[in-house]
Amino acid sequence: MQNSIRSFSKIGVYVDVANIYMSGGNRMQYDVLREFACRDGSELIRLNAYTSYDPDLARKDPAYKSGVEKFYSVLRGFGFKVIIKEVTWYQNEQGERYGKANADLDLAVDLLLQAEKLEKILLLSGDGDFSRVIRAVQNKGCRVEVVALDNVSAHLRREADVFISGYLIPNLVPTAAEPDSPPWGEPGSTVRGVCYFHKHDYGFMRYLRCQTPDIWITDTKRSDSPYGSVYFNDANLPEGVDVSALPSYNYIFEFDLTKSSHPKGKLEAVDIKYISRLSE
Repeated sequence: MQNSIRSFSKIGVYVDVANIYMSGGNRMQYDVLREFACRDGSELIRLNAYTSYDPDLARKDPAYKSGVEKFYSVLRGFGFKVIIKEVTWYQNEQGERYGKANADLDLAVDLLLQAEKLEKILLLSGDGDFSRVIRAVQNKGCRVEVVALDNVSAHLRREADVFISGYLIPNLVPTAAEPDSPPWGEPGSTVRGVCYFHKHDYGFMRYLRCQTPDIWITDTKRSDSPYGSVYFNDANLPEGVDVSALPSYNYIFEFDLTKSSHPKGKLEAVDIKYISRLSE
């Protein structure tokens, strides 16, 4: 693979923790996220995680209190500033009690203010409410990358300069692989990818082999592409997948890599599982 041009841009990372957690990211690896943000040599200026905390529940449930404090400690250990929004409880006209702790406003304000000192922003959220904020910081000259998992706003994806599903970033969200399985991308490992070619009863999946600044080089025939290509047979697809909709970059699959039976494929995708679908 050819040497990539490194950017040395000043970057800020902003994580909407509640959105990511509720959208498939309860096991997301924040150290991997940090590595991905700086994959092109960018200088990390801000590393912010916005989260909520329920003091009432913490007083009643020691396990909740302990778990949350441990999570915050892990984030701080990776260099994140943890911005905590406490849950405020209200009562409606029917006497029903409900809590609110929306950190979105804090995140949006910080993005707008701190963008003055940044050249690139990595936002982790699928919330479409951030679309206008993205446009505002782009107008300040910042490039905006968005990483999200399930339930991603299509409008948010369109506003971003780069969008990538977090499921496709190697090791960001652990796969169902056994603990002693080979590393991501090696034969016998479990990876995630999308179907970029389909014909009759077979097709090819593409997956990101490693973290690299060149994620835009999707042509796997190029020697400098960070992507791998694997053959699959429709018989290995999970039930319920509409093959007439393939190929599609909106369907994300998880699969094992094994030696291919196809003459043009070095590897084959087997034990394919449907993971997520991006909205149109």
